[in-house]
Amino acid sequence: MTPPPARTDDAAPTDGPAGSPPGGSYDPAATTAGGLAGELARLEAQAALSFDAELRILRELGVTEGSGPLVEIGAGSGAVTRRLRAALPGLPLTAVDIDGELLAHAAGCGAETVVADGADLPLPDASAGVVLLRYVLQHLADPGTVLAEALRVLRPGGLLVATEVDASCWGLAEPSYPELAGIHGKLTQAQASAGGDRTVGRRLTRMLRDAGCADVVLRPFATTNDDHPTEAFAPHLGPGRLQPLVAAGVVTLPEFALAADRWNRFRADPDAYVMLLGFTAAGRTPAPP
Repeated sequence: MTPPPARTDDAAPTDGPAGSPPGGSYDPAATTAGGLAGELARLEAQAALSFDAELRILRELGVTEGSGPLVEIGAGSGAVTRRLRAALPGLPLTAVDIDGELLAHAAGCGAETVVADGADLPLPDASAGVVLLRYVLQHLADPGTVLAEALRVLRPGGLLVATEVDASCWGLAEPSYPELAGIHGKLTQAQASAGGDRTVGRRLTRMLRDAGCADVVLRPFATTNDDHPTEAFAPHLGPGRLQPLVAAGVVTLPEFALAADRWNRFRADPDAYVMLLGFTAAGRTPAPP
């Protein structure tokens, strides 16, 4: 088993809490090779890998074109918003992100776009039917404030959906390269230093219950190279994720070269296997007494 690479969903921060970007530990310009352009490509690749599985869970939870409006907090470049629009063309969508530059790339995604902090939404009380937080909570030092705000804008019986990863079981891969464990661990440490938490997946259900959700459920989903080409996992498993940390002096050039060599070996192996595991937790706002 290859040690779990960084993340499928998020950014490698380059500074501690005092220097963190406004979106918590997520900095789109310092996530992967190529700066913002590289991150835009990674977000599209990530959505392409797992959206079908995530959509299946949304449908199982009862999300239909009549469930809206759906508010997507942390919509970023609109990679998932566009797919939601295509899958549910009649569902009213609002895409929210704190990063206006990133959200500008969501233009034409089929949703109203709002630049705002997820902890202070410029939306009326009880105005949404669904709130989606996809790979957002892991970046927040205080995720409870965003969950509380999500519940505020949900109408009674509305659905709060949070999708995350957990570092302990995010990636399963064969063949194994244990020599990469310490290198990939630096990505996790960098996120933690900026106030993030890559182990948030194991606490999702409790977080939703603590926030006040009722009928909380957990739905895991997996994406493998039995269903997608191994090369499609490059934005998540390849050395591009380490490049910003090389520039920051966190990862050495020999470590980067080792990671690149092992990725090249992995993708050239016809028997290589990779599985990425995600978790979706959902709960409903309780009806008033």
